[in-house]
Amino acid sequence: MTENDGTGSAGGGGARRAGRRPVTSRSEIEHIALEMFSDQGFEHTTVDDVAHAAGIGRRTFFRYFASKNDIAWGAFDEQLVRMRAVLAAQPSDLPTLEGVRRAVLEFNHVEPDEQPWHRRRLRLILRTPALQAHSTLRYASWREVVADYVAERRGEDSSELVPQSVGHACLGVCIAAYERWLADDGSELADLLDEVLGALQRGWATELP
Repeated sequence: MTENDGTGSAGGGGARRAGRRPVTSRSEIEHIALEMFSDQGFEHTTVDDVAHAAGIGRRTFFRYFASKNDIAWGAFDEQLVRMRAVLAAQPSDLPTLEGVRRAVLEFNHVEPDEQPWHRRRLRLILRTPALQAHSTLRYASWREVVADYVAERRGEDSSELVPQSVGHACLGVCIAAYERWLADDGSELADLLDEVLGALQRGWATELP
């Protein structure tokens, strides 16, 4: 990704290639950071390292990300807004979990050229102990979107047992699919998610028409 021009920070990684323009998008910064995290470890890569490799200053970095932890999650907040919109657009006569399945598959759609980066992202999120507390907050936000939709369909508060249970169950099967995808380079994430969400849907069929 980069060549060390002798000006990199401690740790040896992250020196910006001489003459390369500073990056100007969040996606570019994410790719640089994900590669650095893979090469030298998340804990050993600082915000300054990433900013230097991207050819930007700390102030610019923090315009894109609230913290180093947020790099791993990319445009997660924007994706949650879109997921809510997809759920809200589902036909009222559609079975509840079919609506959830469609929205989750849309949420997890990754273009082919982005999939290698998405593998790095998920590996980082799922297997980096330093990220687990931050991830817990993100998981809660994701479950809330699902629970709100289920609660609306059932005419009850999202804090009730069934909406909360569906949120937890959907997250659980998605994480299982992510782990299988990371373990099997020949698998397709969309197929794995479709399989486990379909199984979940069949299991809740009588409770969530």
